[in-house]
Amino acid sequence: MAIEAELKAVVRDPEGVLKQLEQQYGTGRAEVYRDTYYDAPDGSLLGGDRELRIRTVHGPDDTRTVLTYKGARVDEASGSKPEAETRVEDAGAMHEIVRGLGFVPRIAFEKRCRNYGFEQNGWRLLATLVRVPELDDATFIEVETSTATEADLAAALGEVRLVLAELGIGEDDLTTELYTDAVAAARPV
Repeated sequence: MAIEAELKAVVRDPEGVLKQLEQQYGTGRAEVYRDTYYDAPDGSLLGGDRELRIRTVHGPDDTRTVLTYKGARVDEASGSKPEAETRVEDAGAMHEIVRGLGFVPRIAFEKRCRNYGFEQNGWRLLATLVRVPELDDATFIEVETSTATEADLAAALGEVRLVLAELGIGEDDLTTELYTDAVAAARPV
């Protein structure tokens, strides 16, 4: 399973970072992600730092659904995880299948994203500017690439850090807090 080498940071100057992204990587793709995270009834999936997600992405030209499984973190500092992902033809059927297998929805929320895909120094990268309405429209940036082995993770994360530095994002802006945890904490009990 490939490892998603990703860093996430709080963006303190959203307009400035957006301008830099557009200048460096061209016009981004605006998309709305509708994510549903599933868990075992006893909470053992999320409790074991694993994720099972169905994401429906609404873009300007299409709508697509993706099923994602993420294993437990292989790097605590970055939160990078092994990831398997596949496109799903029928979102409703996939939700039924996952529920039929005994998983239950734990949390669902929306992310408003602008994606920039590019290559740099031999790495295929994705920078995503993210706003989560339930988090008072706080803005985050995720920069990620993929590596086949843990041995290459340090080099992959080095490239991700380089991109963040070029955008003026410092180490003190980084966060490993999961959106699922932040949204759950923001919701009334």
